[in-house]
Amino acid sequence: MEHRGASAYNDDKFFENYINRRNREESPNNIIEKPILLELIGDVEGKKVLDLGCGDAKFGVELLRKGCISYDGVEGSENMVREATKNLNGTEGKVHLSSMETWKFQTENYDLVVSRLALHYLAELKDIFQEVHNSLADNGKFIFSVQHPVLTSSIKSAAASSSKADWIVDDYFNSGKRVEPWIDKKVVKYHRTFEEYYQLLKLDGFKIEDIRECTPRVEKFSSESEYKRRMRIPLFLIFSCEK
Repeated sequence: MEHRGASAYNDDKFFENYINRRNREESPNNIIEKPILLELIGDVEGKKVLDLGCGDAKFGVELLRKGCISYDGVEGSENMVREATKNLNGTEGKVHLSSMETWKFQTENYDLVVSRLALHYLAELKDIFQEVHNSLADNGKFIFSVQHPVLTSSIKSAAASSSKADWIVDDYFNSGKRVEPWIDKKVVKYHRTFEEYYQLLKLDGFKIEDIRECTPRVEKFSSESEYKRRMRIPLFLIFSCEK
């Protein structure tokens, strides 16, 4: 069975395994992707934030503690929404059960739209990018991370071995559906080239301010062997854009 979008997280066992995996101290999301994302986001004091594919909203809690005045998380998984609701309890943050495709974006309402490792689950991005553009106030920022295109074109390696001793990049310029074995499930993701992301953003009116590939930082790792392993292939790609 293939899982699309947020559906995998509605499987209770998968959800539990994911949360344990995601919250481990040296998760690549925490020590490779997140520091760069926060660097690009900068000061959130007084800002209104929309988080697309917010997951358990722990990132939202962090942004609220840093001073954003409102936080709306959009999440398509019921299990994730329940977890996010617990995490946001006692804050000004809200989580909404909705797919990104059906979410009703408010025009010129947000200073920052952020999305962490969620947009590669969507078959089409042009309309979402346009909705995000419309939802931002003047000079608002859109900052998002996705799985690096080198990674989404290396599914053969993921299928062959969980340890991934070697990486096979193939079908790079053939954009589209990929089925990745992940936490004992088959999860549907969509491969796009670096160029395709860039051109879609330009087409929908964004100014691309920065692009980062999240080079691992040795001081974030307690294990030298893990640092060297993570230096072999890029896991993340982040775009920082302005309306």
